[in-house]
Amino acid sequence: MDAIPHAVDLSVKPEITAFFDEGTSTVSYVVKDSDSPACAVLDSVLDFDYASGRIGHGSADAIIAFIRKRQLRLEWLIETHVHADHLSAAPYIQEKLGGTLSIGDRVTVVQETFGKVFNEGMQFRQDGSQFDRLFADGDSYAIGGMTAFAMHTPGHTPACVTHVIGDAAFVGDTLFMPDGGTARADFPGGDAHVLFRSIRRVLALPSQTRLFMCHDYRPNGREIRWETTVAEERDHNIHVHDGVSEEEFVAMRQARDATLPMPRLIIPSIQVNMRGGRLPPPDASGRCFLKVPVNAF
Repeated sequence: MDAIPHAVDLSVKPEITAFFDEGTSTVSYVVKDSDSPACAVLDSVLDFDYASGRIGHGSADAIIAFIRKRQLRLEWLIETHVHADHLSAAPYIQEKLGGTLSIGDRVTVVQETFGKVFNEGMQFRQDGSQFDRLFADGDSYAIGGMTAFAMHTPGHTPACVTHVIGDAAFVGDTLFMPDGGTARADFPGGDAHVLFRSIRRVLALPSQTRLFMCHDYRPNGREIRWETTVAEERDHNIHVHDGVSEEEFVAMRQARDATLPMPRLIIPSIQVNMRGGRLPPPDASGRCFLKVPVNAF
C-alpha cells in the first residue's frame, strides 16, 4: 500500500464547486469533467435535526439544483468514508439524478464493527452490498473523459479513501487545512500509526496537487477554507509537516484525541452511513427508528 497506485496527470484540471454545510462544517463537492457534462458528487449531506428526529433535504437540493441548472450528467456519488458527523444524502441525490454510489471496500470492516455496537443482528448485511461500487486501493474509474483513482488511506477509519482526479485529491477527514492539522484516530477501527502513514502517502503526491478537505472548523475564527496543496501541507501542517516523526505524531494525536468529545451526530450518522445513507428498515408500523447504545463510546 506504500506506493502511489497511479501517476498523477496534473494537466487534467477538473472543475470543482464546493458546498459548505454550516451545521456540520462539512464540505461537499461537485467535480466536473472540463470537456464534458459528466460530474461526480463527493460527501453530500442530509439535513438532520437530532432533537426532533426530522430529516431535511436543503443541502442536497442545492447540489441537485446546481447540477440541473448546469445540465450536468451525474455519474458518481462518492463517499470518502463512513462519516461520523453527518448523514449522507447520496441515495436521495441518486434517486433524483442517477449515478453510481461508491465507497472504499473496507466498509465491510466498519459494518462488522458497528453492526455489533448497534446490535443489528443477522438482517444487517456486512458485505458492502448497500453500495453500487466498492473501491480497492489503486482502482481507477472515469468521470467523463477524466481518469480518477482511489488510494486507501485508513487511520481515521478503516474505510477511508482519498480520490485523486487529475490535479486534485479529495482527502476526506484524513487531513485538514494546514492550521487545522489532522483527523482524530480514536474511533473503533482507528489507528494513529496507520493515519500517519496514510498522510505521508497523500503528501507523496506531486507538490502542486490540489487537496480538498471534507471539513473546516475555522481555527482561530478565520474564514472558511477547504482547498490547499501538498506543498502547503508539507510545509505548514501543524500536526504533520515535514520533519515530524511517526512517534511524535502518534503521541500528539493520542493525547489530543483523549480530550475530544464524540461528534454530536455520531450515533445517527454511523447507523445511516454504514447502510449507504439509508435509514434502518421500518418496523411493522412503517416507522424507522435509530438506536442509542448506552456507554458504547
